Amino acid sequence: MSKQADPPLGSLDRIDLLRPLSAEQRTAVARQCRWRRFEPDEQLIDHWAETSDVAFIVEGRVRVLSHSAGGREISFHDIDAGQFVGEMSALDGRPRSASVVALAEGALVAFLAPRPFQELVAGHPDLALAMMTRLCDKLRAATDRIMELSTLGANNRVHAELLRLAKRGRVDGAAALVVPIPIHSDIAARVSTTRETVARVLSDLARDGLVERRADALVIHDVRRLEHLVEDVRGGA
Repeated sequence: MSKQADPPLGSLDRIDLLRPLSAEQRTAVARQCRWRRFEPDEQLIDHWAETSDVAFIVEGRVRVLSHSAGGREISFHDIDAGQFVGEMSALDGRPRSASVVALAEGALVAFLAPRPFQELVAGHPDLALAMMTRLCDKLRAATDRIMELSTLGANNRVHAELLRLAKRGRVDGAAALVVPIPIHSDIAARVSTTRETVARVLSDLARDGLVERRADALVIHDVRRLEHLVEDVRGGA
């Protein structure tokens, strides 16, 4: 169960959005926040709750997800420490569009109420531009996902998700290292398929020498080759 927490010294210095602020300004924002520490798998934002705070992820990682009418989990993306979530409801006052849960390591979260968040963004042009850029990124990502679900087969959707993970991973020449290793069920939830399909696709790619599962990372040996694989199917869809 979540519990109240005290903000670590310089805690909001880790939040990318707030970097344009001075240390004193970030400290002032930290004082306005409600601080909570969440256990693994604990929910910090409920899709159905009437809340609209923005949540700064100071420590740990969280996952944005929803559920179908039949109860199947639909995962959208994971958010690392230094990022934030919940800004849409904080800006427009409308209901949440998804739930958010803490991942394996739990999370330390600073919740900022809508009004001070709106005043913060309105009062700092750099933050306002960063917010607009973030919302554009979300819209582009949503458009890509809609196109994939509408035009690609399950195998190709897995390829596309692996490419997204590779581009966010650690680059090593032509290769990319994805850490932590993605769980089959997580990939399946993101691309609307089954764990069995994900396992089969990864097995096929490993046999072709494109991916390798190591003890601490999933290695994409040739990101460009994977990109061509995805683009070829998209172009012919």
